[in-house]
Amino acid sequence: MMINKLRQTLAQAGDVIKEQASSLGDAAKQKGYSIIDEWIANLPKLEEAGLESSFFSLTVSISPTLEVELIGDAEEFDLEKIQKLLEEAKGNTPLTLVYTTIKTTYQLYQKAELEIGNPLAIRIRVRISPEIRVSYGEPVCE
Repeated sequence: MMINKLRQTLAQAGDVIKEQASSLGDAAKQKGYSIIDEWIANLPKLEEAGLESSFFSLTVSISPTLEVELIGDAEEFDLEKIQKLLEEAKGNTPLTLVYTTIKTTYQLYQKAELEIGNPLAIRIRVRISPEIRVSYGEPVCE
């Protein structure tokens, strides 16, 4: 009898946990789509700045993921232009993140005394927390 009560209590607790997990999953999914919408709204602005979309992907899961790759002419993105774009993007988190990452990558290339190659490639992976990768030149393996 005690074992039956224990099983019943565990089953009820399991149902409550499943319900909470489902609610959390739905909330995370909704938050993910909200963040993705914000980034999608900024893609035309990135294209206006001289970056062309070359790859677009959406992964649907509990935490949806948007991946976008943008390609530009590295010679057109000197430090002066990047700084101007950063100033214009004030208050716009997605654009500021992209331009700051480009600027940091550019400065690291200069510091390492490497020749900046073409194209300028930017891969953005947007999840609950975005990831931005900037590279100069074409990667040999990925």
